[in-house]
Amino acid sequence: MKIISLGPAHPYRGGPATFNDRLAQQFISEGHVNDIVTFSLQYPRLLFPGKTQYTDGPAPEGVNITRRLNSVNPFNWIKTGLKIKWQKPDLLLLRFWLPFLGPSLGTVARIVKSNKHTKVICIFDNVVPHEKRAGDKILTRYLTFSIDGAIVMSQTVMYDLKIFRNNIPVKLSPHPLFDNYGKKVSREDALKSLGLDSGNSYLLFFGFIRAYKGLDLLIEAFSDKRLRNRKLKLIIAGEFYEDDAPYRELTKKYNLEKDIIFHDHFIKDSDIPLFFGAADLVVQPYKTATQSGVTQIAFNFEKPMLVTDVGGLREIVPDGKCGYVVKPESKYIADAIVDYFDNKREAHFTEGVKREKEKFAWDKMTGSIIEVYKLTLSLMR
Repeated sequence: MKIISLGPAHPYRGGPATFNDRLAQQFISEGHVNDIVTFSLQYPRLLFPGKTQYTDGPAPEGVNITRRLNSVNPFNWIKTGLKIKWQKPDLLLLRFWLPFLGPSLGTVARIVKSNKHTKVICIFDNVVPHEKRAGDKILTRYLTFSIDGAIVMSQTVMYDLKIFRNNIPVKLSPHPLFDNYGKKVSREDALKSLGLDSGNSYLLFFGFIRAYKGLDLLIEAFSDKRLRNRKLKLIIAGEFYEDDAPYRELTKKYNLEKDIIFHDHFIKDSDIPLFFGAADLVVQPYKTATQSGVTQIAFNFEKPMLVTDVGGLREIVPDGKCGYVVKPESKYIADAIVDYFDNKREAHFTEGVKREKEKFAWDKMTGSIIEVYKLTLSLMR
């Protein structure tokens, strides 16, 4: 097949870009042609909460990436659509996670489809965004009515998509492993590289920090008196995408300055194995969720997880097998952490993670996409 992916990719940073790069490599390894058209402008600076949208890491090997789509310029959408239309790919593969991108992606999709050859499939991270804004439904509807089929990565997103569009082929295919961050690093080497004391145990909160990710719940849980004086530290590794003052104030309120270690910056790909190598337990105390790329990094590095029972997280992390699924409340998060260390669950959960990770191979995702593509063809007959 000739495939063009339209969405974030190198040199943009973050989970969707990394996903698209890795997915293209998988398709290419299977004998397909998969080029990527990414953004010349993804977010206007005014709308981007982080310090930079770009990575300084190397481009993915073997993937042709062109920067072309301007998310706010309708004339560019038309030009981009015509360019891809004339190329006549068998499949245009979109990536959607934010209604803001609905107009640009939806317009390109409509133009490309007019060649009567290309099918458009969208991979949805979210249909309903974590942080809702006026106009979200209109922009999302515009995108959903431009596609021929869809891939969702959790039942929650499947349900949300059916509210907008229920007459296209849709397949649930879990987020694959993020296996492109290098090899595992031993605990000893990871702690040494990060300058951490090997006599302590470490919880890890990883990724961009936004209100819906529940870091405040974790800090409150970490203040539980049962977790004090047991050589346990919390590593917070990720860039703040909002004001960090409330989290600093919570840390001070509970006298946790010596027990919480902030790495409040974007974590480079090359450093990710260090943080997961150092972690005894990865904690995702989310208040809302669909699925999470962090779980797939943890699976790749074979780390037990504690997640909250929101969105599709329960589908990915079996409770009592790979870790814990708890209510999104500080008490229940603290209870699970206490149980993990008091009852020495690490070896049992690690074995469960090793078995479960086999479900998340990249060829399962490419297989799902091809299956949906074939279904879109069958609907023409």
